[in-house]
Amino acid sequence: MASRSVNKVILVGNLGKDAETKFTTSGTAVTKFPIATGRRWKDQQSGEWKEETDWHNVILWRSENLANYLLKGKQVYVEGRIQTRNYEDKDGKKIYVTEVVAEDVILLGGRAGEAAAGSGEQAGGPVSMPRSAQRTQPPAAAPRDDFSQDITDDDVPF
Repeated sequence: MASRSVNKVILVGNLGKDAETKFTTSGTAVTKFPIATGRRWKDQQSGEWKEETDWHNVILWRSENLANYLLKGKQVYVEGRIQTRNYEDKDGKKIYVTEVVAEDVILLGGRAGEAAAGSGEQAGGPVSMPRSAQRTQPPAAAPRDDFSQDITDDDVPF
């Protein structure tokens, strides 16, 4: 059996609510937010188009200034790994939680008609937010204009 394994997740989706940042007792920032991803397919029997939305809980460590940018409805690129942890609730029942531990988060765009002034982002361009300053990557390419999606609050089910 091979000694290597891979735990890599890449998601492009929309934030289901504004990100929340809290701090551990040692002062480490923990930012959490849900991302919705969807798929669309044509049903073979009925010929109708069907849609399905999956929700992913994302956790980002040591990036306390991101919550101002990660707002409900925004489209983001998240790269990281899947982690499953468990704990006991107040009734002693074991609870399992699966989440994406993000290494990189890139803001892909805003909601239609939203001004970028004051937010630190350029209109239509991505804002890259790496998890740590030690990790350097080339800047992300700007999204193609013919691929832009106008996402509004009505498009997100929360």
